[in-house]
Amino acid sequence: MKLNAKLIIIMLSLLVLAMLTLFILNQFAQDALVNEIQESSQEISKAIQMSIEDLTSNAETSRLTDYLTKAREKGINEINIINTEGEIIDSSDPEKIGKKRELKKLEKGVHAVQRPIGGAVLSQKPYEVVVPVIVGDEQLGYVQINMLLDNIRDIQRANFIRRLFATGMVFTVGIALTIFLARRYTTPIKNLVEDFKRVSAGDLSVTIPVDSDDEIGEMAEGFNNMVEKLREREALEKRLYEAEHLSRVGQLASGIAHEIRNPLNYISLAIDHLRTELLPCSGDKHAELEELTNKIKEEVRRANYMVVNFMNYGRPLKLRRTQVMYPVLLAKVLPVLQDRLTEQKITVIQQIPSDLPTLWIDGELFRNCILNFVTNASQAMPDGGTIILGAICGEDRVMLTFSDQGSGIAPEDISKIFQPYFTTKDVGIGLGLAITERIIKEHGGEILVESTVGSGTTITVLLPLKPVET
Repeated sequence: MKLNAKLIIIMLSLLVLAMLTLFILNQFAQDALVNEIQESSQEISKAIQMSIEDLTSNAETSRLTDYLTKAREKGINEINIINTEGEIIDSSDPEKIGKKRELKKLEKGVHAVQRPIGGAVLSQKPYEVVVPVIVGDEQLGYVQINMLLDNIRDIQRANFIRRLFATGMVFTVGIALTIFLARRYTTPIKNLVEDFKRVSAGDLSVTIPVDSDDEIGEMAEGFNNMVEKLREREALEKRLYEAEHLSRVGQLASGIAHEIRNPLNYISLAIDHLRTELLPCSGDKHAELEELTNKIKEEVRRANYMVVNFMNYGRPLKLRRTQVMYPVLLAKVLPVLQDRLTEQKITVIQQIPSDLPTLWIDGELFRNCILNFVTNASQAMPDGGTIILGAICGEDRVMLTFSDQGSGIAPEDISKIFQPYFTTKDVGIGLGLAITERIIKEHGGEILVESTVGSGTTITVLLPLKPVET
């Protein structure tokens, strides 16, 4: 519900409540006033009746004094019976009996009279009722009744106080509701201002819960959409910066790699020359020197191959697939790393089933993948340990596993290890796993990583089998 609608409903509710309260109070006041007027009228009628009886009878005793004691409660203050000569022949005040009144000054009916100067103020406005007494065609006299409307005025004053109190209560409720709404809507606005300050300071993790569908809820939803767009923009700017940075680093590294190939070619030619000139003259050390030169030659060839792949990283790979036996491929790769593994006291265990089918891969490229996996595993175990190479054959693909007992990878770094130039080691430029992932994906495969800090890492490579020709 919109804020305007809520405010209108509250104002209408207060108006209805005030009108209903005043109506009820007015009804009670009218009923009380009518009852009081009826009772006063009855007392006046009774007083007139008694006065007429006293005037028309020859009774010597007066009942007015006794009656007035009760009649005062209903506003009757004094009763006088006046004959046709203007003499007060009977009165509730014995001192006035025998006094004269000017008949010309007597006003028939009900009229207000002035308070006596210096007299007790019994009422703000006393009233006088003069009723002529006529029997047949003969007028016997007058009945004068002085009455005070204090009871009626008390009722009116009490009704005014009740109305004032009720109006005050209604406005108190309205003020309380207004304060409640003010706090309800100003608090989210204050929080929103604080969130705006945090966002302007660069904190884009702010999210406001949307708890209503009014203007405050729309404002919170709009704020969340704005922050989400800012996050997307920040991520895009970060990717553009990284891409620009990688492009510059790639250009620099490509130039360096091109320069590295010249000394590698020279080393390769030098090894070939030494093998031709020195091996025939080595005597008993012929086998040892031949193995050493072969390893140097293999390392130079692998380094040159990596440089070529690095230079062609941004270009599509040209796969030369053949049927390769996985154990045979391991037998070519592991001896190159054996001296380093032995020095670090690392044992490599192969759990390769004998019925594992041949792999449909580029042997040269995949050798680099195995070298990267085993090298990273050995670097994660500087104090020694075990590397387990496993393989499982499925219906349409082969699963190769590389497990170590090293330090593991932090959860926040697992998604980054295949990014170019990302590395947590002191050596290396962070391209090994990036190139490895690309090679595996070019083969139509998939690479998965499971790691626990302090327990080790398992890398799983899923490779499709060669399609069956039909």
